[in-house]
Amino acid sequence: MGLRKRFTINLLATWSDHVLGMMLALVLMPLVLGVLGDSLYGTWVFISAIAGYSGLLSLGLGPTISRYVAAHHAKGDTEQVNRVVNAIGAVYLVMSVVALVIAGVLAWLVPVLWPNSGVSVTELRWVILILGLNVAVSIIGSVFGGVLVGLQRFELERAFVLGSGVVRFVLTLVMLQKEWGLLLLAVIFLATTLAENLGYVCCAFRLVPTLRIGPHLVSRQTLHECFNFSAFAFLEVVATKLIESTDCIVIGCVLGTEAIVPYYVAQRLCQYISKPLQCIASVCLPRAGELHAQGNAAELRDLTVRAAGLAWMLVMGFFIGASFFGPMLMATWVHKAYPQSQTILLLLLAGQLVGTPMKVVTSVLFGMGDVRRPSVIYVIEAIANFALSLSLIYSMGLVGVALGTMIPLYFIELGILLPYATKKLGFEPRRLLMDMAGPQLAPLVVLLGYSYVVWSRVSLTPGWSRIVAIAAGGAIVLGATWLAQQRLLTWWAVSKWKPNRWTIAKPHA
Repeated sequence: MGLRKRFTINLLATWSDHVLGMMLALVLMPLVLGVLGDSLYGTWVFISAIAGYSGLLSLGLGPTISRYVAAHHAKGDTEQVNRVVNAIGAVYLVMSVVALVIAGVLAWLVPVLWPNSGVSVTELRWVILILGLNVAVSIIGSVFGGVLVGLQRFELERAFVLGSGVVRFVLTLVMLQKEWGLLLLAVIFLATTLAENLGYVCCAFRLVPTLRIGPHLVSRQTLHECFNFSAFAFLEVVATKLIESTDCIVIGCVLGTEAIVPYYVAQRLCQYISKPLQCIASVCLPRAGELHAQGNAAELRDLTVRAAGLAWMLVMGFFIGASFFGPMLMATWVHKAYPQSQTILLLLLAGQLVGTPMKVVTSVLFGMGDVRRPSVIYVIEAIANFALSLSLIYSMGLVGVALGTMIPLYFIELGILLPYATKKLGFEPRRLLMDMAGPQLAPLVVLLGYSYVVWSRVSLTPGWSRIVAIAAGGAIVLGATWLAQQRLLTWWAVSKWKPNRWTIAKPHA
């Protein structure tokens, strides 16, 4: 299969999984919120935010395994593939034990850490222990998920994630009740995580028949090679987790867990929008690695411009839609008014106008093996995010936390990361921005006009049918305009450079 075709299949697989997962989550969240109530659901979000830091236990080895498996498998070096898988698997086994120990300590400290959570101490302890086991299973299974990504079989890896999400959705609908509600959620998460990761294991061994597991395959030299790459990738993981999880923890500590919900509604919507778009970056990483290994700098730059431009156009389209129809969507979704959520949503999406395309650029750099400076830059951004959010929450409340997330994105990623990336890739910064954003302006202007006409002439009463119709119309308008523009640009390029058929070429001297 051709590289471009494989890249397209990988992108469609990750998109379809994220979009369907987003739709399931959109339906599920208000139902769970309605059953548990603000206080109990806020406690679940708070604990989940803490569990979200479990990604730090991967030590940045997630991108490492996919990168090195891809490189060694392409060379047919099965022995080195086994060494990489076993070396990282050994580290992950230790980290899974660490996760269980941390969960045990937190469960023991429940009366001290959550004295007024509204949940019995016994239930909360079991919830924490089960989530700790869930984390341990995810860590070990991610070794084999990384093998699938390294083989660029995103459609298989995403199929297991999607299947797990669908089963989790159905089980939650059928089994959820207010009594022992948090415990049931934790058990459902563990069961689906087990099934998902068993799928990774089976597929990895089927696709790589020579894959072997054993202590004798753990090599100190391979560990050293992997950690040389992952040390700075780990910093990027730390920064990302801090940026994603810190806001809710800061709000819970300063304003109380119940105050998390209005912010979380907007943050969750922003994540549902940005996560599917960031999958463009995950697909770019192995493709960039291949192009860099081939020394194909021109196509590498073309990949960066096209992928980052597509990501920016899509997130800008969602920003336009949220500006007009955000309150209508949230009223339909959670069946409850949170006045600040619309402002928070627009601030967070405004940050993603920079953050999402820059994720693509960062993934290209990672594919080239350049992890040190981008990772350090993300750590600086995470520290600035935490400091600003903590300082602004006292004077501006939830809006201050959103500003604390948005401001560092603009100053640090545009002011530091972008100039570094353009120099590394051989772009002029101004030229990159023009090539990335310029072709997307016409479709976005048309979408803006469509949104204004619909907003001014259609009743905006809540309802899923109306929202789906408006969103489908916007997608058609944006997609049709973009495709028409691409056809026009292709025709222009061909006609402009087409040789004159009546001209007789002069012979070489």
